[in-house]
Amino acid sequence: MFYLTGIIITFFLVIILTSKKNKSQADKILSLWLFFTGFHLILFYLHFNNESIKFPFLLGCEIPMPLVQGPFLYLYTSALTNQDHNKKYNLLHFVPFGIAILLLLPFFGLSPHEKIDIYKNEGKGYEQLLLIIYISVIISGILYALFSLQKLSKHRKNITEQFSFTEKINLRWLSYLILGSGLIWVVVIFCDDQYIYSTVVLYLLFIGYFGIKQVGIFTNKPISENNQTEVLVLETIAAEVKSEKIKYEKSGLGNTELLTIHKNLTELMENEKLFKNSEVTLSELSQKLNIHPNILSQVINSVEQKNFYDYINYQRVEEFKRIIALPENQKFTLLSLAFECGFNSKTAFNRNFRKVTGLSPSEYLK
Repeated sequence: MFYLTGIIITFFLVIILTSKKNKSQADKILSLWLFFTGFHLILFYLHFNNESIKFPFLLGCEIPMPLVQGPFLYLYTSALTNQDHNKKYNLLHFVPFGIAILLLLPFFGLSPHEKIDIYKNEGKGYEQLLLIIYISVIISGILYALFSLQKLSKHRKNITEQFSFTEKINLRWLSYLILGSGLIWVVVIFCDDQYIYSTVVLYLLFIGYFGIKQVGIFTNKPISENNQTEVLVLETIAAEVKSEKIKYEKSGLGNTELLTIHKNLTELMENEKLFKNSEVTLSELSQKLNIHPNILSQVINSVEQKNFYDYINYQRVEEFKRIIALPENQKFTLLSLAFECGFNSKTAFNRNFRKVTGLSPSEYLK
């Protein structure tokens, strides 16, 4: 019943995704991924209940199926972070899956009776081939999980170079997805099939529960302000990555120009206190200074020795330290003053305050 529940939920999610309006590339990849996973669960369910011999034409289909899991995770990560720049080569990720099917063609060509006998004898005659595919599955799963984490890490680095906030755009949903997938591969290595598929079902239940809570993944709801922010951020990052970046060493920016721009930046921040805008971006700041975003990024990195995210939040912490000392502000809570300085959450405030001062806000006040 447990596995059957997983199958039903998986195909329910597939139906929800395929019925979405204006599906994104990530939606299409996720729906295909869930479809293949659901089909794989059906094959295991039949095997677990000793029903697979009633469908001999399906015997062997489950063997290469794990080889699609890693590629789907990687492609979904690439699409969700707008780092899928070589879509025409996406199918190459499924070459190992295709090769495994070709190697299994002699088995698929056997009569139903012969297939059933081989299954009853635990793959007798195909031991070496099964070992090769098993090793390929493990390598594929681990490598693609690492590649996906690398994509996510690059996305987060792009955020800190261009945005002063991360709470709405850190793709926590994707982090859970990748870590959950990694956990499954650990179970694959150390446990038997029953534990593996039980973990997969729990993983799918998690995708269903957490994914539906994330507006925009499994729903047709209008994009809220938070989701609009995330979409805008992803599009901005994609535009920056696709554009020809001005390399620091090729920008022709001399030390005098560097210090001049930094002086202008400092005066702008002191006079207009743009950091009080909780969603200020590198692009917006560069427009104020009438320079290219990459030039401004170079100035901040070179002179301040910080990325844009740390630079803006440093300004917010310093502003908080200034206004908390004013007698007229003693009646306000720490959090209300933090929001006035540009922080958009208690977590962001505490984390950045400790990063700058080495103390929590309450410890600092004492």
